[in-house]
Amino acid sequence: MKLNEKVSWLMGRLQRSLFPNLEQCCVSPLSEQEKHLVKILEIIEIERHIPRRQKWTGRPAAERRAIGRSYVAKAFFGYPHTRSLINELHARPNLRMICGFPKQQDLPSESTFSRAFAEFANAGLGSVVHDALVHDYLHGELIGHVSRDSTAIIGREKAAKKKKRVKVARKRGRPAKGEHRPPQAVTRLDRQVQQEPATALAELSNVCNRGTKRNAKGYQESWNGYKLHADVNDTMLPLSVVLTSASVHDSQVAIPLIKLTSSKVRYCYDLMDAAYDAKQIREQSQALGHVAIIDRNPRRGESLPMCPHEAKRYNERSSVERFNGRLKEEYGGRNVMVRGPAKVMMHLMFGIVTLFADQLIRLTGY
Repeated sequence: MKLNEKVSWLMGRLQRSLFPNLEQCCVSPLSEQEKHLVKILEIIEIERHIPRRQKWTGRPAAERRAIGRSYVAKAFFGYPHTRSLINELHARPNLRMICGFPKQQDLPSESTFSRAFAEFANAGLGSVVHDALVHDYLHGELIGHVSRDSTAIIGREKAAKKKKRVKVARKRGRPAKGEHRPPQAVTRLDRQVQQEPATALAELSNVCNRGTKRNAKGYQESWNGYKLHADVNDTMLPLSVVLTSASVHDSQVAIPLIKLTSSKVRYCYDLMDAAYDAKQIREQSQALGHVAIIDRNPRRGESLPMCPHEAKRYNERSSVERFNGRLKEEYGGRNVMVRGPAKVMMHLMFGIVTLFADQLIRLTGY
């Protein structure tokens, strides 16, 4: 009810005051698609997180807030390239006005757009905006299920060379009398239980490399690029997202994600597929007051079906799969034209925050 009230108040303010005033400034009436973009921009409020740049010497910097709104429009309309976005801004006066460029000569060059995008990526603007959305609209709400999964992100760059692991040979059997052997190394999952999420994620690789994953039909697929790991609630709102190398196994990101999401919202169930079937992950979920429902990974021919009540709840995990599908098909997840993990994450975050706002509007019927 609180979420519905927030969105209803915002949509009512748009209908009463913003749309009539905005149409007076536009050369033609706003289309339904343009009105929908205005609603999304008002929910995201990306300009609130972009400081105004002030230079005392040299040429003044172009308005970064208008460029940020333009990149949200790029994700909303699904433009594959920045050049396509700029062409549309030149051709559509209403879109130009919505983004914050009153005159055509106010539009900066493509290189200025690219420099601004690099600044946004280095500052982590996407994560800041997304965290603010989750706090503003979901903080204090009780969420039933959090579904966790990853999806392949194809990169447009050369895969990094894989580092060779140096294996230390260990003698088999029990040690002899008086023999001292070095203790076995602590696994990453054991370390993550004691680590803060930022520290645990810093240990994971995020460069472009080769990844392999089994698809829904049971076939293995390989790609060059990255993996996007996401926590999604029942209504398909993304709560936490992490970008890693394509070769990072899903289980290595589960514990940091559990801690990240738990620090933002209250929820009851963790839903994960068989890739997350590990003792440390179950115990971490339970330690934070959640119920972990994880599909069993059949080892050595074992088959352990879920209990009927767990299987029914496990079906709610389709929300994260639908989120991955919408992100790729509608909001640029398949059209990653930038290089480097920071820029790739920034490109994806523009799509994620746009999807978040669009899903809020769908939920409330506006």
